[in-house]
Amino acid sequence: MLIRAILGRKPITRLTMTPPQAQPGRAGLALVLIVRNEARHIGEWAAFHRAAGVAHVIVYDNGCTDDTISVLRGALGDALTVLPWDQKLYDASTGRELHNQVLAYAHAIRNFGGRFRWMACIDADEFLVPKQADSLDQALAHLEGCGSVSLPWHNFGRCGHQMIPPGGVIDNYTLRAADPVSGARGVTNFKTIVDPTRVTSVKVHSYEIDGQPVTWNDRGQAGTLKDRATRAFYSADHVQLNHYYSRSEQELATKIARGSNQTVQAARHAARVRRNVANIEADTVEDRSAQEFIRRIAQHQG
Repeated sequence: MLIRAILGRKPITRLTMTPPQAQPGRAGLALVLIVRNEARHIGEWAAFHRAAGVAHVIVYDNGCTDDTISVLRGALGDALTVLPWDQKLYDASTGRELHNQVLAYAHAIRNFGGRFRWMACIDADEFLVPKQADSLDQALAHLEGCGSVSLPWHNFGRCGHQMIPPGGVIDNYTLRAADPVSGARGVTNFKTIVDPTRVTSVKVHSYEIDGQPVTWNDRGQAGTLKDRATRAFYSADHVQLNHYYSRSEQELATKIARGSNQTVQAARHAARVRRNVANIEADTVEDRSAQEFIRRIAQHQG
């Protein structure tokens, strides 16, 4: 009974799976997004990734009560699939919560992954930025043999904004943690672009490929999942993951009040988020990679 009680407090955050079969002519990058009430910024997120060449966006609607979904439909049109995903599910034997994001990611990979060369499960505060190329497809072209591409968070804080500033996220938030590989101070974590036809295990921040805990950086250097946090493995040469962790103080307070996507004590969640923001803002550098991408493609299109 004691073991069951202890396990019941720990959510199930890893699922194994049989990968989907590759469909003829599969191509492009699909994004997977679980979302709840992000109407203020979701249009910018969608427009940016469409400009970066994303082929399709698969959205799991975690109980939106604002205009998030209608904004996405207006921005993406036929390049959008929406599924209802407002739920909390538990293992009947142990009472352990099944991580709702992991469920969505596994469902997306298995049911949609065969259509696409690449798939990335990211959040509405994360932007995939091509660093040199004019599209994400071009930025990934040299990684043809890789089963996944691990992208470290580049975390942006409040940038001095107490209230929500006019304009978009990209233009208002240009200061990020100086060292993405600094452990707690950099709040280091990863999101991963995967070949969905090779995924055999799913977590929020990592995947097993062909049954192995392996990954590659955006230079094509192979390593284990444990290698990702080392300086030798770090790279953002071709694709940078911008994580706008807090945005303004006003939005940060709303984020904290909304609570965790898992069942976590409110005070504990609030303390963790505040600690992360303090670490992000302790040592910052200016980063305009997203603005530079937008300017680059505008020049080439003009």
